[in-house]
Amino acid sequence: MEALKACYGDGSSDSDSESSPSVPTLAYSEELAPLPPPPIALLHPPNFLGPPDMQIGQTTKVRSFPHVDGNYALHVYIPINISSPSKKELAPFLKKISYRDPSLYAVDVDVPLNILCKNDEKLEQVALGREFHISLGRTVPIRVHQIDSVVSMLRQKLQTQHQSYWIDFHKWEIFVNDDRTRTFLSVEVVQGGLVEDPRPHISLAWALGDTSHSLKKVVDEELKKCVVGKSLKKCIFTCKFKGIECKIGNKTYTICKISDRQ
Repeated sequence: MEALKACYGDGSSDSDSESSPSVPTLAYSEELAPLPPPPIALLHPPNFLGPPDMQIGQTTKVRSFPHVDGNYALHVYIPINISSPSKKELAPFLKKISYRDPSLYAVDVDVPLNILCKNDEKLEQVALGREFHISLGRTVPIRVHQIDSVVSMLRQKLQTQHQSYWIDFHKWEIFVNDDRTRTFLSVEVVQGGLVEDPRPHISLAWALGDTSHSLKKVVDEELKKCVVGKSLKKCIFTCKFKGIECKIGNKTYTICKISDRQ
């Protein structure tokens, strides 16, 4: 069991959990010479966000299900990466929204969006440069002995998809989680008969609590400004489907993969 835990991460590894690394202790530490200072470059790695006001904020996270020792969070999704040209088209709209709603944070990194908007490069790199996910179901807990059989079942059911195609994101939409503890600014896939649940989408920013009414009002007003004197684009951006993955604990599995040569 301990070997399995080392492989998959500990049992509390759900998408909303946070853990603090244990602090190692050294015997006879009084006999050790002090370590030299770290290289200056280490203090400013390539993905460094900048001054303290751009560092990750202390936000409240709520588990999607109660922690049970030995459970591992299972999430099945389509990975989405936004192209550089699409990032440049999305960035100005995000700036307008964050200016009017400063409560928004960039997804996952939890940096205030209005701080990132002060620098175009950081906005595109941090807020839009990560891998996004179209969830194919809710995150659910499974036991360690179920992992191999669940992965095999997913591969059997989903590997029949061998053809590449394009995913078009057509609509700005607001979503709220079940507990109404977070509101999400998202772009949604709405064509192909997808007018009800499930509603495929990726989330670009979030706010604490249920701010859906005020955020939707801001988005709608800014969209109206965008279409004054010009036609509204049918598609916000598009992305090529390249496969399906699932994450269990801290480990990611490829369920199906489409060749880039298709």
